[in-house]
Amino acid sequence: MLEEQSFFGTSQSRQSHKAIAILVGGGPAPGINGVIRSATIEAINSGLKVIGVYDGYSWLAKGSSAHVERLTIDHVSRIHYRGGSVLRTSRVNPTKSPESMRQVVRVLTELEVDYLISIGGDDTAYTASQLVRMAGDQIQVAHVPKTIDNDLPLPGQMLTFGYQTAREVGAQVTQNIMEDAFTTNRWYFVVTMGRKAGHLALGIGNSAGATLTIIGEEFRGQPIRITHLCDILEGAIIKRRLLGRDYGVAVLSEGIIESIDQHDLSNYVDKVEYDAHGNLRYAEIALAEIVKDEVRKRLKARGIDVTIVNKNIGYELRCQRPNAFDLEYTQNLGFTAVRFLLSGGSGAMIALRDGSPFIIPFDQIMDPETGKIKTRLVNLDSDYYRMCSEFMIRLEPSDFKDQKRLSRLARVAGCTPEEFRAQFGYLADDERRSLSFGG
Repeated sequence: MLEEQSFFGTSQSRQSHKAIAILVGGGPAPGINGVIRSATIEAINSGLKVIGVYDGYSWLAKGSSAHVERLTIDHVSRIHYRGGSVLRTSRVNPTKSPESMRQVVRVLTELEVDYLISIGGDDTAYTASQLVRMAGDQIQVAHVPKTIDNDLPLPGQMLTFGYQTAREVGAQVTQNIMEDAFTTNRWYFVVTMGRKAGHLALGIGNSAGATLTIIGEEFRGQPIRITHLCDILEGAIIKRRLLGRDYGVAVLSEGIIESIDQHDLSNYVDKVEYDAHGNLRYAEIALAEIVKDEVRKRLKARGIDVTIVNKNIGYELRCQRPNAFDLEYTQNLGFTAVRFLLSGGSGAMIALRDGSPFIIPFDQIMDPETGKIKTRLVNLDSDYYRMCSEFMIRLEPSDFKDQKRLSRLARVAGCTPEEFRAQFGYLADDERRSLSFGG
């Protein structure tokens, strides 16, 4: 069961001659160095030797123990202010090969590692869970969840570290883009990171007050047609023109790409690339450019002259200096990880709830069908999502029920009300638009 516990008031005997290793996997996120710092300080104060492992599992999987460094308090005392990772990071996936996993265990054993703290997202968490299976009681493992996507299944909607900083910086960038859109009378289609879930896109769009935000979850597991995406965006542009505004900013979650109908995608992309964990490399697919070209073509056919600019926000968020929330959050996570291991714990993710340590065993968050860590998606039925939706400019039921309004929208679109309803009417049937609080 999920377990909330306190590690205060318990005796922490000094662990002389024992060692703890720390490594980082997956993409960068603000706050990684904060975990490294606090875990190192607490481990040394508890009598442990601390070994920093460079480049995630990449060298361990090759059987090399050369890329490690003994960490001291002097090394880490001020690294928490920095973005990025002083131990660097890697997406190398040792679970793809039993031999690679054996090499990882062998090298850690040769280094006389008793405890391991891994810092990473769902893929790194999965590797940690498999390491527990293979190493048994030989190495105790704790995983500190990290991702700007905020898509790991932490109870009570607890945030993953890095998300708050990424959302804050992304919102600042989007606000600047919105001011540019107003000043130059143009539209921007902005794609933000978020491999499987739309938390970051929704957080950025809502915080900045973007015209609308589109996330993959709103299609409720159905294959996404590019025509559907373009209908949403074209409809928003037409509705804004009716309101006397020829500008706007649409935020799109990159995770939409994973659910796009593959036949549709093949019409725009020659080759699809995947990373070492089998994830689609979204950066190689220009989603914003694809929909920009299609929407612009449609509007031109209607006689509407609109400048649309595509923009990606992602890599510039990952290595930002952490904000105050993530500075404090990561310090407490690193401390808790060490205390959990020294109390005899292993095989779990480390989290906080209401400021208290919260331990999540790996087997409680595994998807029984895939064997991988579950993904936390945006809850479309939550009051939070419904409130976000109410501040977006989209076509909605009232636009089609009021005949005068429908006629005005059709006039802006250069078509008849019947033609407008035929193309866009289905968007108003989207149950996402139904607002009912508390239900």
